Amino acid sequence: MKLSQLLTYPNQLTLLRMSFLPFIVIKLVDGHYGVALILFVLAGMSDGLDGLLARALKQQTVLGQYLDPIADKMLLSTVFLVLSILHKIPWKFTVVVFSRDLSILAASTVLFAIAGLRDFRPSVFGKANTFAQVAAVFFVLLLQIRPERWVDIARLTFLRATFTFTIISAIHYVFLVGKRLRDNSPPAPAETGGI
Repeated sequence: MKLSQLLTYPNQLTLLRMSFLPFIVIKLVDGHYGVALILFVLAGMSDGLDGLLARALKQQTVLGQYLDPIADKMLLSTVFLVLSILHKIPWKFTVVVFSRDLSILAASTVLFAIAGLRDFRPSVFGKANTFAQVAAVFFVLLLQIRPERWVDIARLTFLRATFTFTIISAIHYVFLVGKRLRDNSPPAPAETGGI
């Protein structure tokens, strides 16, 4: 891997986003939900910004294609886990999120090993799932600061959306992988008939 890929502005921004994670966890454990929310929002903004920068500066790299989703998964999965430990998110949502992510990671590893498949771009359902997770965490944290009914309704709505899109995106991923495997497989040899 070339060092130049690591030094691009979008990838540096992605690494910065990953560095937010321990501070978010510390603030959550300490009960400083306001600071945790601010850090989480900054991390989310950097996620959107690194994609814009990559396109604007023409600095889209292979490393970035892998690093960006890894940073997203690390951030969201860890925050979901910590908030469940703190009894702010019911465990069923976190278990579903982790099960999907671990299954996709395992499947991607196997498919890369046996078929050399590298193209695992997120589907529209995967993007919807990520948005639902970000919104769910946002409103869970906001509820700790502003315990109002509309915030609680939004929290529950996006947690349910996370649950739904997690399952839909996992099923869609299975079909997508099947299609890519079929497209990637060599054609069967034509049978020669004798007279």
